[in-house]
Amino acid sequence: MAHLAHYREAHPLPFVITHWINLVCMFILMFTGFYIHYPFFPLFMSIARGLHVICGFIIFINCIVRIVMAFIVKAAPTAGTRKQVADYKMWLPQKDNLHQGVEWVKYYLFLRKTHPLGGKLGVPQKISYLAIAPLLIIMFITGICLWPPLATTDFCLGCLSLVGGAMNMRVIHFFLMFVFIIFCFIHLYLANIEGTEPTKLMLFRKEHGGLTYDPDKHVIDGEDKMEH
Repeated sequence: MAHLAHYREAHPLPFVITHWINLVCMFILMFTGFYIHYPFFPLFMSIARGLHVICGFIIFINCIVRIVMAFIVKAAPTAGTRKQVADYKMWLPQKDNLHQGVEWVKYYLFLRKTHPLGGKLGVPQKISYLAIAPLLIIMFITGICLWPPLATTDFCLGCLSLVGGAMNMRVIHFFLMFVFIIFCFIHLYLANIEGTEPTKLMLFRKEHGGLTYDPDKHVIDGEDKMEH
């Protein structure tokens, strides 16, 4: 089965920028997080702690900015079209994929050969991506509660008391890191199960030809034979 065309309208430039920021910061946070927990080479601890804090604030602010942009920036609601609507609509149930949850799960588990035709994000993608925002905010809060300059503020002291002290907060923070690592692998799988074209589009804005889709009529209406 031919795939839908991939157009830049699906991932406007502001979203590409926030995605790159997330990618770089996530990698640095994971690397420095492991290093802070277990220094596997010398003379890097102060740099690792500094980078960890800086990237923590950057990725938190980036998350908030991305949420706000969802209500401001327009994007294509599905692959195969250049028509655009407010981005937040892609995160809500859509007519294109309102009842496709089971079928998408079948596809991801190789129990179905072809994927359901629908919105830009499959149902499992919507759920996993929506869950990551509150988890990132929780991760940020656990991090600032462990950061000495802020650990003694009333807010952080209250959070530390709520979980039973700094050690428990550290365990929660470290556990959440593995949640994010698992999410990254799931994200890579869900984004590239049909091929690397969606990733090339998101990271490098490289368009790819294929079937075109009418998001108003919910049908394939042609084919765009642009050069691959």
